[in-house]
Amino acid sequence: MTRKLGKGAVALMTALTISVPATLLIPQLASAYVFNDVRIEGSQRVEPATILSYANIARGQDVSAGELNDALQRLQGSGLFETVEIQPQGGVLVIKVSEYPTINQISFEGNRRIKDDQLAEIVQSQSRRVYQPSQAIADASNIAQAYSSEGRLAARVDPKIIRRSGNRVDLVFEIREGDLTEIERISFTGNRAFSDRRLRQVLETKQAGILRTFIRADTFAPERIPLDQQLLTDFYRSRGYADFRVQAVAPELARERDAFYITFNIQEGPRYRFGNVDVISEIPGVDATAFARQNRVDRGDVYNPAAIDNTILRMETVAIQQGLDFVSIEPRITRNPSSQTLNLTFALTRGPRIFVERIDIEGNTTTLDEVIRRQFTTVEGDPFNPREIRNAAERIRALGYFADAQVESRQGSSQEQVIVDVNVEEQPTGSLSFGASYGVSTGVGLNVSLNETNFLGRGQTVGVTLSTAEGDKEGSFNFVEPYFLGRDLRFKFNTWYSETEDWNADYDTRSMGFSPAIEFPISPNGRLELRYRLSKDRLSNINEDSSAILQREEGERLSSALGYSYSWDTRNTGLDPLTSYKFRFSQDIAGAGGDVKSITTSAIAGFESNAWRDDVTFRGEIEGGGVHAYGDYETWILDRFRAGTRVRGFEPNGIGPRDLASVNEDGLGGKYFWAARAEAQFPVGLPEEYGITGGLFADIGSIWGLDDTSGTNGEIVDDDMHVRAAVGASIFWTTPIGPLRFNFSKAIQKEDYDEEQNFDLTISTQF
Repeated sequence: MTRKLGKGAVALMTALTISVPATLLIPQLASAYVFNDVRIEGSQRVEPATILSYANIARGQDVSAGELNDALQRLQGSGLFETVEIQPQGGVLVIKVSEYPTINQISFEGNRRIKDDQLAEIVQSQSRRVYQPSQAIADASNIAQAYSSEGRLAARVDPKIIRRSGNRVDLVFEIREGDLTEIERISFTGNRAFSDRRLRQVLETKQAGILRTFIRADTFAPERIPLDQQLLTDFYRSRGYADFRVQAVAPELARERDAFYITFNIQEGPRYRFGNVDVISEIPGVDATAFARQNRVDRGDVYNPAAIDNTILRMETVAIQQGLDFVSIEPRITRNPSSQTLNLTFALTRGPRIFVERIDIEGNTTTLDEVIRRQFTTVEGDPFNPREIRNAAERIRALGYFADAQVESRQGSSQEQVIVDVNVEEQPTGSLSFGASYGVSTGVGLNVSLNETNFLGRGQTVGVTLSTAEGDKEGSFNFVEPYFLGRDLRFKFNTWYSETEDWNADYDTRSMGFSPAIEFPISPNGRLELRYRLSKDRLSNINEDSSAILQREEGERLSSALGYSYSWDTRNTGLDPLTSYKFRFSQDIAGAGGDVKSITTSAIAGFESNAWRDDVTFRGEIEGGGVHAYGDYETWILDRFRAGTRVRGFEPNGIGPRDLASVNEDGLGGKYFWAARAEAQFPVGLPEEYGITGGLFADIGSIWGLDDTSGTNGEIVDDDMHVRAAVGASIFWTTPIGPLRFNFSKAIQKEDYDEEQNFDLTISTQF
């Protein structure tokens, strides 16, 4: 097909071949040529004017061989043509082009790990568009990068075309996925205070282990290295190593490209303790006394940045309470390497007068602005506090609603104003999960749950759970509004229905009810919950061989109770503190209507601490409780306490008052209980990537007390406080199907009628 300039369209054609060098297509010419006409051949879609504009050759003017070669290069560089030829024929310049074909369809071959629809989102080439080799090569590179992020660095992707009629091609990406490029070994140099094993536990990156087929953290991802460096830094500095730094990280790829060896070269430095700690004021008229009372750093304490940050936050709060704006708390540290101490001075200084002009939020397509804004204690017009902005950023990330959240400040409309930019990236917050559980006492169970933690973008939690095990059926619905009435006031609502059959006892139970509650902070680590509970409980189908006490208690009762709980918890995520504490005290007073008139009280206190280079974790708990009936009311089995997991080594209803005169020798539960538990968890010599650790535990406790002690045949039930104790060993195994715990126990103090449980296996998983 031949077209004259201005009388046709120049076509675009797609191909893989590269046009031959211009020196072969342009004959050796005289010093100059003059063309009176230009003829374009082969164009079908591209207009001739477009081709002429790329060639940039004017009629009637002298044109050299070099200028013709430049024209050829420009046409080739346009990306519109597979081949280009320029042929002078007397006074006519002939430009022959071969257009790239159109893509008929795009397909993928050889992919199993990444599905076609996922790959289709990666490639930029599209059907019914012109094929461009450079774009196909870029698409192949992007596909290979996707496999690289999945841990398959040996993946190879080749773009191929299959020519079809009508100047069309099928674009095929041939994929060789290759094997996983695993992390065979993670090692450290320069570490003396902590073992390689302990430091590997800190990292997000993990070594390949026995479960490498399922565990994805054992594949090398370069983007995890900065996070690992920060985790190591936080870990060391929270333990007193103020000079710690990661000097280098050396990932080495094996020759076969199937394994990585990563070495962290670190410098620990000395372990510091705080020396002199002072608080001074450099602001005229501001007394440091009130600020000094907020100091939580003591001489002799191990250096920990979290303690300094906590003190600064408390001092800044005092400044706000006193109406002092633009006060900066500056921690000044003086190192004493010889004594390995740090002298710390909190200096109150006058900061720059900068105000928050506005807070701009972008990227929240689902979450409402107010959900993000309420994470700031600063509003427009307030003095600018960089620490508060950083804390707000951490609170936004902790919501769990966003895949990424960046909070930055920039200069506003004047030198005295700043604009806070919040850029978030939404992520799914709802989940539909199916799960399985197993316990020696409960058997195999199945559960399904639907949970949404950011309902309608309001930050509310809505959850529905259904579960069933042998002899046990449960269903519940819960709703949580974390910012009720626009305050840090959490509103909760829970309703439930449960049934148990004679799986662990010779009777059936049924319970249904609902409970609204509100919860609010009363101290930095303390919270108070106020609640109401209305439930209807039934005890039925009591076996004729069961205790006479249970026979008398059979029936249905309505309970209406008001309650409260105070909780205090020092667990601090992020810095992996050495020791944390928790305490909870609860009371429920039934009698505001209904049949039940009782006061139920319980308390629990516990701690967790790491020792011996953090390889060993100690846990301890002590708890107790009692239910007191008043008026003419007497407690029944559903009011009283049973063993459960309070004292390991015994069946769930294996200790406490028991009617031995009945055929079934029923456990009756008790009005009072106490228990103390101690546990140590430690490595057992296996590589930590296997997720297997060991443990030793010791439990002691008792359940006692009945209102009605007249058992079967008039026999008096022994409801005295008899102490039980058990010791045992545990195997903890973190697996892809859930955390497993194997308990092997032996009762060392018990009553003759107690029911032991020497082995217990628990598993809970979601998939």
